[in-house]
Amino acid sequence: MRAVEKVGRTKEEAIDLALEELGTSEDKVKIEVLEESTTRSLLGLITTNRVTVRVTEKEDMGQVAVRLLREILVNMGVSAQVEIMRRPDHVILNVRGHDLGSVIGRKGQTLDALQYLVNLAVNKQTGERGKIIIDVEGYRKKQEEILKRLALRTLDKVKRQGKKEMLPPMSPHERRIIHLTLQGENDIITYSEGEEPYRRVVVSPQEKTDQ
Repeated sequence: MRAVEKVGRTKEEAIDLALEELGTSEDKVKIEVLEESTTRSLLGLITTNRVTVRVTEKEDMGQVAVRLLREILVNMGVSAQVEIMRRPDHVILNVRGHDLGSVIGRKGQTLDALQYLVNLAVNKQTGERGKIIIDVEGYRKKQEEILKRLALRTLDKVKRQGKKEMLPPMSPHERRIIHLTLQGENDIITYSEGEEPYRRVVVSPQEKTDQ
């Protein structure tokens, strides 16, 4: 985070000077008044005001997320790097290192829990409602490809046999991938049934109605 100290005749003037140097706006900084003083000339006819402020850039959503995730990894005893990639509507944090199985967990459950906690903390600290996606060495991308292939194999089976198929229990994110993969298919519908954590996707032939 960048910070500058500026002196002005008024608090507003000092802040404006600091914002100009930082190239940012007041809603994106923290402002501290370090000193306020008034001096008079020998005859007391002229008064000079002097205000010193420190203006510090606030962490944005991505910066807060990186800091929080690094703290969590240290507490887990994990040595890893965290890379950040910014997208228009979300931020991706990719964890890189060795022996990161403990960060992923069984079926990605630990990774999902980390993502949930970081999103919750970031939203609380920044007030921003953007989404943080946490990945480990491209794990989510690989899982997405596996799920897409599963969806297409299931689609082929349902079309051939004309009977519905129930997929294994999945997380909400995994079920969404299945639904999106098959949403443009004719004569096939997908829906979820059951209770968490055993909720699963059903791929079924669409019932034809008489015209």
